[in-house]
Amino acid sequence: MFNQFASVGENWKWIFPGFRASLLAGFVALVVVLLVTPFVMKLAHKFGAVDDPTRDERRVHTTITPRWGGMAIYIGVLVSLLAVLPFAYQYQPFPPYLIAVLVGSMLIVGMGSLDDKVQLSAKVQLLYMLIIGIGVQFFFNDIGRVQIQGVNLAGNWINFGVWAFPLTAVYIFIVTKTMDTIDGIDGLASGIAAISAGTISIIASIEGQPRVALVAMAIAGACVGFLRYNYNPAKIFLGGGSQLLGFLLATLSIVGAMKTAATLALLIPLFIFGIPLFDAAFVVIRRIITKTPITQPDKKHVHHTLLGRGYTQKQAVWILYLIAITLSGAILLLVRNN
Repeated sequence: MFNQFASVGENWKWIFPGFRASLLAGFVALVVVLLVTPFVMKLAHKFGAVDDPTRDERRVHTTITPRWGGMAIYIGVLVSLLAVLPFAYQYQPFPPYLIAVLVGSMLIVGMGSLDDKVQLSAKVQLLYMLIIGIGVQFFFNDIGRVQIQGVNLAGNWINFGVWAFPLTAVYIFIVTKTMDTIDGIDGLASGIAAISAGTISIIASIEGQPRVALVAMAIAGACVGFLRYNYNPAKIFLGGGSQLLGFLLATLSIVGAMKTAATLALLIPLFIFGIPLFDAAFVVIRRIITKTPITQPDKKHVHHTLLGRGYTQKQAVWILYLIAITLSGAILLLVRNN
């Protein structure tokens, strides 16, 4: 019997190389977020970074709630990586691309925190994120790079050349903003992000990218820890933190999923980010049909539609969680059997 358990353990080790460090990173991030979030809540109240339900008709909560949840998640991820990566990788624990992602994430948190206070215009946010999306592409070495350099179509490699820079920046922006748009009910964006990060972590493990798997698991752990306060009824909102999660997941998906599973590169984002991408397409199409400005806020999102059909916030969130888990399971099977 012992040999059977040993055999199972070896199989899991083969499927998830380096999984111990990844799980440790996730656990550290979870604990840090659990400890830090109450202080962030007090800080948000002190500086008036709160969400007033009377601000517009989109709000589904009824009490003034602190924002700045992105600060707690960023601190959790950063502390986790600082604590675990140097032990897991003595040679270049922080390669250039990862430093660029963490710096870019800090800038995203800064922008999101400011937006939570003064509401920046859509054009300012677009320009800001495109600049960051282009900037992260200049920091790389042989370990990795945040850039979609081409695509494999029917066995033929199509190199994007100089177009890789704008295409990558647009991809990062789309994922970042779609993650932001689904942050409309308690626990939805943070839960979907946890599922997406966990999926990226497993794909990276299968494809021999344990460092990316570790970083992704730290993000997943931070999101799970944040759900302790963000699940309905939420005590704090992500605010600009939803854009932080979108940025982190977009950049990691480029380094650790889309590059390693080249033949499935086009499918991976559609499955991992299926819910936010569908929601964005759903809203844009409806606004075009009704001749409503695309950037105008409304209650046309998928989660609002579920609430309109009589589901509670918890029921709507779990419906979307299950869809996200199903999509993630499907892409994992495809990658595993590729």
